[in-house]
Amino acid sequence: MPIVVRIDVELAKRKMSVGEFAERVGLTPANVAVLKNGRAKAVRFSTLEAMCRVLDCQPGDLLEWVDEGTGEEIP
Repeated sequence: MPIVVRIDVELAKRKMSVGEFAERVGLTPANVAVLKNGRAKAVRFSTLEAMCRVLDCQPGDLLEWVDEGTGEEIP
């Protein structure tokens, strides 16, 4: 999948657990796992907004496009 989810990186930077993150965003820990593992097919803007608010970051900090052909991250 060319969109890589970087929630785990942002959680680690803030030393925040998945459980705390899930509670503050209003998701179940299982749904956070689906997002973190790249199994989600879509993300609501309201959920993305809540994640950014909780982590004090931009959407681009959480989602990144990677070229499938080369595997390289695109700046």
